[in-house]
Amino acid sequence: MKKLLVILLLFTSTIAFGQEKAKWYIDFEKAAQVSMQTGKPILADFTGSDWCGWCKKLKKEVFITPQFKDWADQNVVLLELDYPRKKQQDEKIKKQNRELQQIFQVRGYPTIHIFNVKVNTDNQLEFLPVGQTGYVAGGPTPWINNANSILKK
Repeated sequence: MKKLLVILLLFTSTIAFGQEKAKWYIDFEKAAQVSMQTGKPILADFTGSDWCGWCKKLKKEVFITPQFKDWADQNVVLLELDYPRKKQQDEKIKKQNRELQQIFQVRGYPTIHIFNVKVNTDNQLEFLPVGQTGYVAGGPTPWINNANSILKK
């Protein structure tokens, strides 16, 4: 009986940790799969996490707040596209991020693109832009209000 209880507790705690709010994907293909399964658009954060001051400010003031996490969990699939200068990055992710930077013509950081994806008749992923934003002063409420206005377009 005790053994069964321990197994049950381990199983339920694994499930609880597996249901992380506002999960940030770094693999575009995984984010695209989740987006197509859920019908939620992708919110792609083009960031320089270890050198960009405005990126760090956006993360601190908005992305790590409970308010943003609740909003994101309900509305979008999160994708972090990082362009670090100091920390090591997997070559596959680095290549993916460069390609997406070119597709979306990102010239500065932070840049946030919100878009949908679908598989077209040639069995290729197609990007359907919804809108773009960046750092918005004032914390999570103004940022979320701005994002909501983009999503309503």
